[in-house]
Amino acid sequence: MKFTKMHGCGNDYVYIDGAAWKIPQEDKPRAVRFLSDRHFGVGGDGVIFINPGETADFEMEMYNADGTRAEMCGNGIRCVAKYVYDKGLTDSKRISIVSAGQVKYLELTVDQENKVSQVRVNMGSPILEPERIPVVLSGERAVDVPIRVGGTTYRMTCVSMGNPHAVVFVENVGALKLEQTGPLFESHELFPNRTNTEFVEVVDRRHVKMRVWERGTGETLACGTGCCATAVACVLNGLTDSSVTVGVLGGEIRVSWDREENLVYMTGPATTVYEGEICLKLTRTI
Repeated sequence: MKFTKMHGCGNDYVYIDGAAWKIPQEDKPRAVRFLSDRHFGVGGDGVIFINPGETADFEMEMYNADGTRAEMCGNGIRCVAKYVYDKGLTDSKRISIVSAGQVKYLELTVDQENKVSQVRVNMGSPILEPERIPVVLSGERAVDVPIRVGGTTYRMTCVSMGNPHAVVFVENVGALKLEQTGPLFESHELFPNRTNTEFVEVVDRRHVKMRVWERGTGETLACGTGCCATAVACVLNGLTDSSVTVGVLGGEIRVSWDREENLVYMTGPATTVYEGEICLKLTRTI
C-alpha cells in the first residue's frame, strides 16, 4: 500500500488515498494501530484516509493512533488540502473538506514551485454549550470552572471545535509533567467521550504557549483544533485579543475568532515528509 507521511507543525499523520486503497472498515482500527506504531509501522499521531467527498470536494476520514475514530483535526485538514492540490486532484485554491459530517472551507497558499505551503481554514463556530461539547456540567458555558484531577484542583474552560477540548491556564507550561496529568484529564468522568486537554501559558495579549494531550494519542507537537479552542478560551477569560499566535512544540499557528460572524479562522503550514510503500498484513495480530 502506498502512503504519504505529512505533518502540520510536527503533528504527523500517515495519509492514504482511500479511493485507491480500500481497506475493509472493520479492519481499519487494527491497520491504523500498525501504521501509527513508530517502531513497527510508519509512525505517526494517527492515520487519515482521503476519500472522494459527497457533501464537499473531499472527505477526511481520521483515526487516532490507538485506532479510534476522531471527528476533526486542524493540522490534518491542512495537510489533506496540500495532498489533493500537490497531487493534482484539484487545481482550485479554495476547496471544501468534510470530516465526520462537518464541512470546512480552506484557502490555499502556494509557493514558487506551485506547492501548497500555508492553509487558512474556516473552522466554523466554537461550541460552548456543555452538553454539546460534551462535558457533564450545568449552565450555558463551562468557563473557568474547577476540576479535581490527581489530587489537584485546576480551572478549565471547555470548548468544542468539532471535538472536545479542556483548556487549562498555567504559569509555566514547560514545567508540566504532561505524561502524568494528561491521561487523567482525558479519561476524567466529566468527559463522556474523553477529551483533548490544552495547557496554556499566556505571554501577552497576542501570544500564548501551549502543550496538548490528545485523546487516543498522547502528547503531540501541535493540535490545530486545540489551538482554536485555546484562542476562544483566552478571549472568554479576557486574557488575549481575538487574534492570537499559539506557540506549540512544533511551531506556530495563527488563530482569529471573528466575534461578529462567530467564526474561527486558523492559518498554519502543511509539510510533506516523504512517500513510501508498506506491506499491510491484515491479520488478527495487528
